[in-house]
Amino acid sequence: MAIKYKRVLLKLSGEALLGDSKFGISTDVLNYVAGEVKQVVELGMEVGLVIGAGNIFRGVAGASKGMDRSTADNMGMLATVINSLAMQDAMERNGIVTRVMSAFPMPSVCEPYIRRRAMRHLEKGRVVICAAGIGTPYFTTDTAAVIRALEIEADLICKATRVDGVYDKDPLANPDAVKFDTLTYTEVLQKGLRVMDAAAISLAQDNNKPIIVLKMKTPSNIVRAMRGEHIGTIVQK
Repeated sequence: MAIKYKRVLLKLSGEALLGDSKFGISTDVLNYVAGEVKQVVELGMEVGLVIGAGNIFRGVAGASKGMDRSTADNMGMLATVINSLAMQDAMERNGIVTRVMSAFPMPSVCEPYIRRRAMRHLEKGRVVICAAGIGTPYFTTDTAAVIRALEIEADLICKATRVDGVYDKDPLANPDAVKFDTLTYTEVLQKGLRVMDAAAISLAQDNNKPIIVLKMKTPSNIVRAMRGEHIGTIVQK
């Protein structure tokens, strides 16, 4: 079956890298994600990736405990670089040519994020991992993912999570939670659904960028979504 999208921005939470641990990075999860991305690359798709840092440090959590918010967010952005380098290692061990591009200049470990260079990497079939958010505090990695998706002209944002879509409440804690197959951006904002933060959803709405939310741990889910199958929940105009 032919692919429906040419270029995708995949958003992973930092917590997704925990596996069964309470802190850090699971090599098993890294290898699993690399295998899933490899399937997408082999279909001829161009893939960008944004990873959060909740497995190491979350800026909002630090700020809530009295830390300066800008300092805490900078620490969180640096933590995304650690996750991105770990993912790059897993990707390249699986035969996927990968580039980490950071909004924070750190040339000894990765490239600076430059939009035109990122697009050139994508055109050459390289996976581009965008690290350090957008380099500015007060923006979540959800918002950074939407911004990077817009910049690289991705056809779709794919958010891989612990659950198989968007529910009216946490399905892991509430067995009676109701799943949505489709949502509009306005419905997400009005219902206060935890798809992405409000700034990210508003930005996607303003630029009519569709978002698919699906379960990361279901094998081949991402490939099926790229082929146009109805997987998880789609948020669109």
